[in-house]
Amino acid sequence: MLYIIGLGLADERDITVKGLDAVKSCERLYLDAYTSILTVSKEKLEEFYGKQVILADRTMVEQESDAMLDGADVVNVAFLVVGDPFSATTHMDLVVRAKQRGIPVTSIHNASIMNAVGCCGLQLYRFGQTITIPFFTETWKPDSFYDKIAENKKLGLHTMCLLDIKVKEQTIENLM
Repeated sequence: MLYIIGLGLADERDITVKGLDAVKSCERLYLDAYTSILTVSKEKLEEFYGKQVILADRTMVEQESDAMLDGADVVNVAFLVVGDPFSATTHMDLVVRAKQRGIPVTSIHNASIMNAVGCCGLQLYRFGQTITIPFFTETWKPDSFYDKIAENKKLGLHTMCLLDIKVKEQTIENLM
């Protein structure tokens, strides 16, 4: 079984009871280390779960997923995701690959930024298209997201702007 488990937004204790039960049943735990950043260390998760956690970067998930899925037809394997498993579309690819290999998949949802934004007083029903603002480089400065912001504004809708992160260079200085 492949479990895709949402961890919530804050720390190791945000996991749901159902998610924690699944984690405890797993032989291997992989932590998505590229679509978002958890506010606690991998070691803190390992201490809380009582199991080793393997960091899964973009390359591992997108190009080496076969190794992650090996044996998941006979033992439980979990892919841990900050927030909700399907707030990032890239996680659906892992589900598709597992199903193509005949591996059963169970997803366990949790809070994500997509619904937690309601705490700032904005009505969730008044959001238009969500956009991602990527990191610019000297030679690459895309502006395709601007049209969606303008379209949402024209329709009187809020825009959820997700900021790209540089997880390979993860330091507090890079995040500020």
